[in-house]
Amino acid sequence: MHFAPDTLLSLKTAVHLVNTAAGPGDDLRTMADLDHFLQEEDFTGSRTRTEGELREVRHLRTVFRTLWTAEEDHAVELVNNILRNARALPQLVKHDGWDYHLHATTPEAPLAERIAVEIALAVLDVIRSGELERLRVCAAQDCEALLLDESRNRSKRFCDTGNCANREHVRAYRERKARSA
Repeated sequence: MHFAPDTLLSLKTAVHLVNTAAGPGDDLRTMADLDHFLQEEDFTGSRTRTEGELREVRHLRTVFRTLWTAEEDHAVELVNNILRNARALPQLVKHDGWDYHLHATTPEAPLAERIAVEIALAVLDVIRSGELERLRVCAAQDCEALLLDESRNRSKRFCDTGNCANREHVRAYRERKARSA
């Protein structure tokens, strides 16, 4: 899979954001959690640092989970709605040590809007490339985390949030042993 670096980064940000709610607890409960998330994702621009801003970013997890699991026509509708509601105006920009990449909002736009638009633009590239099947939910029985399959042969089945692959392989091994006994 070959996507532009900013597309890949935005897709990974979507996975990380949604997966803040995929574990046993919520990793995006406080303003400090949001600060840490934005720092880890190297996300820049203005902030209000209000509870409303935190609530809006937390809400994006539901939006992106729906987008990640949507059929193509529904994904297109969701992406178009995000871009339309933000009055997105795509343009190339260079800032903070990054080479030219695509932005469609101003740095002063609300944080949740900037995140939503960047991820919508990334998913737009995925759809245009016919690679929507690379956006997946972990195949582990006890996990709902999202994943981005970057493998050449489209074979990634498990997320990176825990030890899902190991747990599933051990479970399958034990089931085989039990059947043979």
